[in-house]
Amino acid sequence: MPAPLYHALQKHKQMERASFHTPGHKGNPNALPADLFQLDFTELPDTDSLFEASGPILEAERLAASLFGAKRTCISAGGCTLCIQAMFRLAAPEGGAVICSRTVHRSAVNTMALLGIEPIWALPGDLEDVIRSHPEAKAVYVTSPNYYGQLLNIPALSAACKEMGIPLLVDNAHGTHLMFTDPVLHPLALGASMTACSAHKTLNVLTGGAWLNIADERYADGAKDAMALFGSTSPNYMVMVSLDLARDWLERHRGDYPKLQARVAQIREQAAQKGMLPLGGLIDPTRITLNTAAIGVSGTSAAELFRGAGVEPEYADGAHVVLIATPFNTEADFTRLSDAIDLLPVRDPLPPVLSLPPLPPVKVPLREAVFARACEIPLEQAKGRIAAQAACPCPPGVPVVMPGEEITAEAIEFLRGYGFFSIKVLE
Repeated sequence: MPAPLYHALQKHKQMERASFHTPGHKGNPNALPADLFQLDFTELPDTDSLFEASGPILEAERLAASLFGAKRTCISAGGCTLCIQAMFRLAAPEGGAVICSRTVHRSAVNTMALLGIEPIWALPGDLEDVIRSHPEAKAVYVTSPNYYGQLLNIPALSAACKEMGIPLLVDNAHGTHLMFTDPVLHPLALGASMTACSAHKTLNVLTGGAWLNIADERYADGAKDAMALFGSTSPNYMVMVSLDLARDWLERHRGDYPKLQARVAQIREQAAQKGMLPLGGLIDPTRITLNTAAIGVSGTSAAELFRGAGVEPEYADGAHVVLIATPFNTEADFTRLSDAIDLLPVRDPLPPVLSLPPLPPVKVPLREAVFARACEIPLEQAKGRIAAQAACPCPPGVPVVMPGEEITAEAIEFLRGYGFFSIKVLE
């Protein structure tokens, strides 16, 4: 086969499944112009340069900043990862301690290792106390919303950060659209200092398109330098153009998100009537997370049933199916999803998720652990060894051990319960 990836994508497209996964444009022909391929240019005198923007790119960023109410917004063609890297660079340019929620993407762990930042880990419910008890911290870094759509109390975290005089950095990868929901739930509007917004996940943006939004003007001037430190010098102009087009679309279609919320609410009600109770806490009103374990079906099994019914989910684990809905999903997509939910059997609930063990002690600095020589050993032999990688069962989607932490007996027992048989440790 001369082009296996091309043919694999063509084959998947021919399945014509309803897309409830990223990217947010859903392949909808109304989401983006058909001529984007013809706009694959590079840095030219009239097309501007991303990291030295002074023309149309700078103007596109200014318009995006106005849309989000930011002091400065920077375009990223390197995904949310580049925005996360820049946030850490701006907040802790010389390394030091940063308080981090345990719910964290691996790009953040890798960036902290590169920059010599030492995380002070905290479970989401403990963050405010940890912030006030660590005056040495340079910043606080959290993820909100998480994959399931659950939101942290950003106003409370912002207030605690302001007490300590440090910035609140938010990985808002799955929440760019929250600036347009009713009510507005975007972390920048709720007090965050900086947000990394992976626009392609929930908006009509090509994969890899993201915005770094900055509310604290202390970090505005250095933003481009911070992004240039990590970013490619050959950014994809089609991705950048899609961000600019999405911003223009949002200016004219803010009302589409309350409409989407209403349609999602109908799906949630259908799921609840079937016995799939909603998650607790504040939830993204456009995210559909089905607790299939409550009706005796694993999330992975439910996802296979959905695929057979012509619906492609974003994610599935032992207890949940996660579906990403955007205004570019059609009514036919939602009808197909509703029909798939009707097909789910109802049985006795699956056993509840195990409680997380206590956070293990840190024995080796993160940077040292990430770059050290490592080997993989059976989990049963790992007690007392130092982890070389994060071990993250889903659910709950929170790493039980991080690089540099001691692997405790409690962690081994927990990981065994999720089918872990081996783990990488320092040699």
